[in-house]
Amino acid sequence: MASLNGNAAETRWGPRGTAGATIAARLAFEGIRHSYGGGASLDGVAFTVEPGEILCLLGRSGCGKTTLLRVTAGLERQSAGRITVNGLEIAGPRAFLAPEKRGIGLMFQDYALFPHLSNLRNVMFGLAGLKPAEAADVARRALARVGLEHHAEAFPHALSGGEQQRVALARAIAPRPSVLLMDEPFSNLDRRLRDQVREETLAVLRETRATAIIVTHDPEEAMRLGDRIALMRAGRLVQIGEARTLYETPADLFAARFFSELNEFEGRVSAGAVDTPLGRIAAPGRAEGETVVVAVRPQGVAVAPAGAGVPGRVIGHRFLGEVDQLDVAIDGTDIPVKARARITAPFAVGDEVGLSLTPRDVLVFAKDG
Repeated sequence: MASLNGNAAETRWGPRGTAGATIAARLAFEGIRHSYGGGASLDGVAFTVEPGEILCLLGRSGCGKTTLLRVTAGLERQSAGRITVNGLEIAGPRAFLAPEKRGIGLMFQDYALFPHLSNLRNVMFGLAGLKPAEAADVARRALARVGLEHHAEAFPHALSGGEQQRVALARAIAPRPSVLLMDEPFSNLDRRLRDQVREETLAVLRETRATAIIVTHDPEEAMRLGDRIALMRAGRLVQIGEARTLYETPADLFAARFFSELNEFEGRVSAGAVDTPLGRIAAPGRAEGETVVVAVRPQGVAVAPAGAGVPGRVIGHRFLGEVDQLDVAIDGTDIPVKARARITAPFAVGDEVGLSLTPRDVLVFAKDG
């Protein structure tokens, strides 16, 4: 059981399969535009989230992720476009439903728990349409699902950060919204707790069957949680699809950089290929003479003893647990090539080596992309 300020271990979550299910809805965005002080925060965003789907909205701070959530929840108005739930316009030129009438739940990044209310009262806050006794029963069941029913009469300050997150989750799911929005729900948790809380939260979302959008800036987290990922940049949708699609076939160099560190080489296409310090790379679909960027993931650089492949010399070596990272100097570039691999016979700084590439980890983009 947690003690004041969360000094003790986190309490266990409740039994899986006990969260109340809802009727999931299809959520659609059509040309959403929004601005702050004249600058576009959302610029023509359009995509659809299918019923029961968990979509991760991914991007750097300031790209418009949270603004899109606030517009969806009805906390802000877009300047153009419309949002529909199951085809019904909830925000647009013909209608604007109040937040409480949208059937959409929102879980804030800082949890936004009321410090003067007990945990039970916090969860009951979104159940104003029920009689007090019924609301209390629903709230207790939601707290039980997240393992905190025995803290119902305590106040948020008596819980650890991870347990406060769970109270916020209980409050979000208690009304059984058809759509649930979560803004960076795990960003305030330390690394020790994050994996466990993510896994349990995902289980709760699957049980509720709600359509969910989870905002994150962490690509690994997005790949762990989302059925699909929507990558944003400067208020625009860059690419949307399954994690494998975004990783293996990124839409542009920005998307590729988001999911992996890259070795990058600029060159011109000649006879369907590009000459780089790591050898000649095929550039299918690129125009003759076009300037491109060849991007090579570090895990796609194989390192072997000298004598095979592109010659190089190890100038840096870091053990990263599951893999080793090598920095290798080669002719033709002042920037060391980074390689990451499980190395059974570790190389030392100063060793001469040979480099070769794995084709699946080599990508070619237009320079202006």
